[in-house]
Amino acid sequence: MMRFTRFVETVFRRFLPSPFTIAIVLTLFTLVLALLFTENNTDKPHLQALLSFWETGIWNNGLLVFAYQMMLILVLGHVLVLSSPVERLILLLTRNVTNSANAAVLVVLPTMLVSFFNWGLGLIFGAILARKVGEYAQLHGIKINYPLIGASGYAGLMVWHGGISGSAPIKVSEKGHLKDLMSGYSGEQLLMDLPDTISTSLTVFSSWNLILFMAVLILISLMAYFMGKRSSPTTYQLSKYKFDHEPESMANLSERLDHSKIFATAFGLLIIVAFLLQYTPMLRSLNITPNMLNFFMLGLALILHGSFSRFLNAVEAAIGDTAGILIQFPLYFGIMGIMGSSGMINGISDFFVSISNELTFPIYTFFSAGLVNIFVPSGGGQWAVQGPMILETALQLNVPLPKAIMALAYGDQITNMLQPFWALPLLAITKLKAKEILPYTLLFMLAGIAVYVCGLLIF
Repeated sequence: MMRFTRFVETVFRRFLPSPFTIAIVLTLFTLVLALLFTENNTDKPHLQALLSFWETGIWNNGLLVFAYQMMLILVLGHVLVLSSPVERLILLLTRNVTNSANAAVLVVLPTMLVSFFNWGLGLIFGAILARKVGEYAQLHGIKINYPLIGASGYAGLMVWHGGISGSAPIKVSEKGHLKDLMSGYSGEQLLMDLPDTISTSLTVFSSWNLILFMAVLILISLMAYFMGKRSSPTTYQLSKYKFDHEPESMANLSERLDHSKIFATAFGLLIIVAFLLQYTPMLRSLNITPNMLNFFMLGLALILHGSFSRFLNAVEAAIGDTAGILIQFPLYFGIMGIMGSSGMINGISDFFVSISNELTFPIYTFFSAGLVNIFVPSGGGQWAVQGPMILETALQLNVPLPKAIMALAYGDQITNMLQPFWALPLLAITKLKAKEILPYTLLFMLAGIAVYVCGLLIF
């Protein structure tokens, strides 16, 4: 296993450029494929037509809204972690650490639960919890395997896309998104066959998805426990990780408003009241949308931070994590524009129809999504590129759309245990290296693959 993980780390470090560069390479690759294998049905030269499709896709208004929604999900999740109540929760959990086995469970179990609610929250929560467990063990002379603890703090990224903040399931729950996504790329009959919305009650909150989530949660927790039992302690040196909750001086009225707990809490409660008035019917039907999730997290973050000043400081700390989404998403939208308008989506869908059936297509989708995630390490970007192909093929094969969408979600999330892109914040916080956590995350990935493949075959 150690040789394999060293090989994986070497491949990623030497041969895979930055995700932004990969997005550019994929753009050029898609352009060349479209030029060679699609027909030109416009009155413009083929290359000019494809470039026009690309530019139109980049500035697709609906998809740009989607990108901003995903940025807010990440930022607000991170902001929630940096609040005092979450800090107290993390410190409370660390006090129960006695050895590697229970430390790993104390990190992996809450991290996966939190990640099911929000992936940005789970990513940073898991990283800080792992760091604090390491600090506590170091302070009290408890011998632990710190890389295993770090890997446990990253395990939430293998369940996030099947959770409440999953890009594909919450986006398809918005009215009109499916038809907007496929408009211009498919025939009128297919558009008529698409539902206006697919509620999260049929995806995230479906009984079969919750069963699979619980199966992964229990299995990974047991694995973390037994790996902690059998693994050797490691040596490490950590300084104290500090939360920035220091009070600031208030010299005038404007500063008092910035630091007023009453003002911030009142406004946060106003948002929660508006949220309940607006979304209670959707909550009752278990249908969650991106706007709904972000609105709730905004109000909750203001209440938990207790002042606008602390809230904005947390936003400033969190905003850097959105750089990838901000600059990469338009490139993925451009790829989608080329593939859709040139007819590539139809060709790829016809290929999958020729080699798949109702039983095997979700499995193909799962593994293809896992492969695409290595090169497109963004669930939202992947949905924009791969979603239309999956929808069209699923309709042709009579595969239930919720199952096809969740197959993509499962495949996308599982190879996060192999793809180190989203591990970068955790590695920075824990002071670990990718090669140290990979042996454990790869084992988590293999266990997760077994659960999801069995689930897609059974349900």
